[in-house]
Amino acid sequence: MSSWLKATVTLVLCLAACVAVPCQTSLNQILQPSTTVAGKPGSAAVDSYGRGTPSGTVLGFLQAAQAGDYSIAAQYLQMSAARRQSDGEDTARKLKKVMDTAFAGNLKNMSTQPEGTPQEGVPPDRQKLGIMSSGDVEGELELVRVSDPSAGKIWLIASDTLVKVPELYDQVQARQVETRLPNVLVKRQLVGMPLWQWLALLLAAPLAAAIGWLVLVLLEGPIRWWARRRGQLDLANWRSVSGPAWFLAGTLVHQILTANLGLPLLQRHYYFQVTAITLIVSASWLLWRAIRWFLRRMRNRALSRGHAGTGSLMLLGERIIKALVFVMAVLAVFSSLGFNMSTALAGLGIGGLAIGFGAQKTIENLFGGVSVLGDEVIRVGDVCRFGDRTGVVEDIGLRSTRVRTDERTLLAIPNGTVATINVENLSRRDKILFNTKLGLRTETKPDHLRFVLSEIRRLLYSHSKVETKTVRVRLIDIAAGAHTVEVFCYILTQDFNEFAAVREDLLLRMMDLVEESGTDLALPSQTLYVGRDSGVEKEKAERAVKKIEELRDGKQLPFPDFSEEHISSLRGSIDYPQPESALRNEQRDSGTKR
Repeated sequence: MSSWLKATVTLVLCLAACVAVPCQTSLNQILQPSTTVAGKPGSAAVDSYGRGTPSGTVLGFLQAAQAGDYSIAAQYLQMSAARRQSDGEDTARKLKKVMDTAFAGNLKNMSTQPEGTPQEGVPPDRQKLGIMSSGDVEGELELVRVSDPSAGKIWLIASDTLVKVPELYDQVQARQVETRLPNVLVKRQLVGMPLWQWLALLLAAPLAAAIGWLVLVLLEGPIRWWARRRGQLDLANWRSVSGPAWFLAGTLVHQILTANLGLPLLQRHYYFQVTAITLIVSASWLLWRAIRWFLRRMRNRALSRGHAGTGSLMLLGERIIKALVFVMAVLAVFSSLGFNMSTALAGLGIGGLAIGFGAQKTIENLFGGVSVLGDEVIRVGDVCRFGDRTGVVEDIGLRSTRVRTDERTLLAIPNGTVATINVENLSRRDKILFNTKLGLRTETKPDHLRFVLSEIRRLLYSHSKVETKTVRVRLIDIAAGAHTVEVFCYILTQDFNEFAAVREDLLLRMMDLVEESGTDLALPSQTLYVGRDSGVEKEKAERAVKKIEELRDGKQLPFPDFSEEHISSLRGSIDYPQPESALRNEQRDSGTKR
């Protein structure tokens, strides 16, 4: 309840300030003669009353009349000097009353240019601002541009408008509500507005706040029902937008309640300026909260599905959209205050081009970051190779991607570079390549080579961590230094530590097979033999040759490869880890405990 009361007081103060603050402008400041350069040929005359533009004429007249200086107010009327002397003050007073009560236009649309704004069907030296209507009498508020001997081209309230003033004034006097109110509330004024209108404005504020709150309470029921049906009940998010929504609704209701108060035209102009700013601020606030609610929900959904890159991109998008909402709100506020936004937008465009050229690399890195996050080529936590550097991705920012290298240094790579270079994501591989070459001694006989080839193939086909479809064991060279056997296969793991263990196991088993064949790995060709070499072990060599002969006699030589049935029967037939492995013993013990 305290927050409701606090917000109501805030609304009251804002609405009170909307009329009081602008009216504090000193009449001397408004009507202060502009500095002119006298005596210089070609210097343009400047009107001391500010009648050089349609906006200056209307606001100058209203401010002079509000101050009670009807002799100055009469200077804004198109009438002869004699008539202005005799009838000018009374006409100005009546026109002020008619404009306050019967004018239906919007002073925000008044031109601030000396030539005015072109209007269809209206001569270029005239401006139509709106209709003044009371009862069955109607007149148009019109300005005309005339030449003044001392002030040059100025705008005045047209004589065609002044003709209708007496009749409109009589209608206004007959219909006004002041005749039914206490005299003290009608006669006493505060900054040009009767006390009864101040009282009505202030009383309408808590009433508008209460009606706005009631509207939101009535809306909360259907929203709860809809959210429960979809299983997405989140009242915290609803309440985060209910504050600005209530402020927006309260301001709209206040405008409706005070629409027929008959505020003086100048105060009405300021009132609608401030309430328009209030509506812009509250609508932007509401949009800000709604965008945050929606995009964070979408981001959480993307993260729950494993799309970390999309989640990061949604976070970046949220920041950009919020910045755009803020900029548009500022521009809308300045537009409601009467500033010419076409010039400001043109300046922003030129400034944007200058910033774009000056911050070319920064923009390149920004779009590079968007590209990296959108494509999801890399994610935080992935092990990647960037050129000749490898490391773990720790963060993908708006300017750079930070990588923790194997040397534990932090490498920052601009996103523009990341988007253009070749990036290898090692974490995304589904299996890891095992590729090595065995160089056997040149004394090795063909049957010994056949034994080594067949047994290594049998080894790979039998291993549970080796993909059998990609196994390739071939004799690729019989150069002078060694007979070369290439071993190619994929290890079924994504963890490099597990791959290293399997690779170690395979290499050790291959060494056993080479030794079992009776031959040995070739020594480097540049080695100088200074001792007696035992050479090939005769018994093992004969045993290997005998086994190949048996396979040949039985027509079971595994060349060019084993049969599919044989490969299937070999699958997983060897122990891994080996029986002597401590890890295997631990696994057996843990299984016994279960």
